[in-house]
Amino acid sequence: MAQSYGSYQEEIYLRALGGVLPEFPMEHGELEERARAALPPSVWSYVAGGAGDEQTQRANVDAFGRWGLMPRMFVGAKERDLPVELFGMRLPSPLLMAPIGVIGLCAQDGHGDLATARAAARTGVPMIASTLSADPMEDVAAALGDTPGFFQLYTPTDRDLAAHFVQRAKRAGFRGIVVTLDTWVTGWRPRDLSTGNFPQLRGHCLANYFGDPVFRAGLERAPEEDLGAAVLRWTQVFGAPLTWDDLPWLRSLTDLPLIVKGLCHPEDVRRARDGGVDGVYCSNHGGRQANGGLPALDVLPGVVEAAGGLPVLFDSGVRSGADAVKALALGASAVGIGRPYAYGLALGGTDGAVHVLRTLLAEADLIMAVDGYPTLADLVPEALRRVG
Repeated sequence: MAQSYGSYQEEIYLRALGGVLPEFPMEHGELEERARAALPPSVWSYVAGGAGDEQTQRANVDAFGRWGLMPRMFVGAKERDLPVELFGMRLPSPLLMAPIGVIGLCAQDGHGDLATARAAARTGVPMIASTLSADPMEDVAAALGDTPGFFQLYTPTDRDLAAHFVQRAKRAGFRGIVVTLDTWVTGWRPRDLSTGNFPQLRGHCLANYFGDPVFRAGLERAPEEDLGAAVLRWTQVFGAPLTWDDLPWLRSLTDLPLIVKGLCHPEDVRRARDGGVDGVYCSNHGGRQANGGLPALDVLPGVVEAAGGLPVLFDSGVRSGADAVKALALGASAVGIGRPYAYGLALGGTDGAVHVLRTLLAEADLIMAVDGYPTLADLVPEALRRVG
């Protein structure tokens, strides 16, 4: 029998009969507001902020409002089927937790990467673990339990270090490598600039580097003995501006599924497909990297068409279960959640993140029930209509 994610609302109503109301917000606006109060201002600006005047960040969110799902009746969608097949794995739902480079700082104990992994273990929603982690990737992978995880690679300029990161990720048990292409240099972020906050320059979220023997071999003293030199070394190796000539090398690093993140132009998707990648990830980094661009949702259909059957992961602007349903209808194979689970983590660690994921899944499940779409296969572009 298919899992009924919508039953989360029944749990909430039944607990309320005993006088127990939800500990965490049920609506994104309140979730965001309370997370802002819970996080230090510097961390809040880093997580919530975007590039430039944040027009692209807002556009990502607003794009979902331009689509509406057409209800279909007499369908009898008593049970919904939300599992997906992805890279040879059967996942219980189409949600993923997108990589967030400072998720470690979002938890009150400073170990948000581990808390996120535990949320993945409890919900079955895979985590894409960032290179920029407060805890080593091996510890994060262990906390995932039986839930698959992916490792997101910010490709360093040192190819030996890049190869070793990928080797470590495979040994740790990650099931795929997600190469982020749009962050070899940080975008113009006024919120962070106004607070002078760049967490990695203060040594935060660099556990994967500081514990790596290839990275440490380039230092005269260990990071714990000379933090300044270690951070300087990190600035020198962090991001490689990759070209198409680098794709064969990336492909040679692993036999794990290789997913390239940040593709929005159909021609780039076709070239990546022809270059041997296993999946493409349509994303504009949630509007954090470049302002003035198109909403990610608007380019998703073209990416799906150009992918020619390759899995297409998607993120940027997803704030609700309704948003996830629309992205799936436009062709996404799986939908990444970013800021919402970070806010849940800020409020309640693993419990807070689990709550956010369950609310998104419940809303998506109930929309499919009410509007007559019993399976993900029924969510096709023809199910949507332009609003206005």
